[in-house]
Amino acid sequence: MPTDGADIKADTAAASSMTGKLLVALLFLSAIGAFFFFDLKSYLSLDALKANRDSLLVFTQEHYVPAVVLFILVYILQTAFSLPGATIMTLAGGFLFGSLWATLYVNIGATTGATLAFLAARYLFRQWVERKFGDRLGPLQDGFAKNAFSYLLTLRLIPLFPFFLVNLLSGLTRVKVGTYIAATAVGIIPGSFVYTFAGRQLGTINALSELVSPRLLLAFSLLGLLILIPIGYRKFNERPIHGS
Repeated sequence: MPTDGADIKADTAAASSMTGKLLVALLFLSAIGAFFFFDLKSYLSLDALKANRDSLLVFTQEHYVPAVVLFILVYILQTAFSLPGATIMTLAGGFLFGSLWATLYVNIGATTGATLAFLAARYLFRQWVERKFGDRLGPLQDGFAKNAFSYLLTLRLIPLFPFFLVNLLSGLTRVKVGTYIAATAVGIIPGSFVYTFAGRQLGTINALSELVSPRLLLAFSLLGLLILIPIGYRKFNERPIHGS
């Protein structure tokens, strides 16, 4: 009967979707587990970078294109799997490639990795979130989708919001992929340039806390908040005027 055939197709599609989600989740868990099991974090430390600076610089000078490709690929993996080490990677990029080129390479790697994390979160959890909380999240989802670029740009500019958390939570919203990519690519430019520029003075840095001053954090925060002014202005003008 046609109904039975439709039911079989639906069950097959559901089983296939569940299998795909399990494989994606297993991939992420395996990557994160391997990172900590093999203590790869020790290679992404300031001390490790300073200890290997000469050999890294020689390799980059002798094999520039492979070094760039390898740098971008590692940055993509680090960002996609939400692993620690982005700051060290950005510093290394500035030291090895110079501020301007490193900012470009970091942007490609970080934006690509963030998009993969965004898509993974959307694929794994968005349907469940909308089924579970759809009625309560509806207005919030609509408001975010309507002003997605400005909201995301603000979140990227203000360093108080963890990069990986914005990637994952954005995947649960209805923001378009193109909007997400554009806001991420633009929003991370200032921070990337600051860290790649600092990487040029690698020998003078003794701790990561030296890189960002409270004044710089305040400047980024104010810049991010300025992006929200047009949205606030529009919402203020859209308020119904009682008595008119």
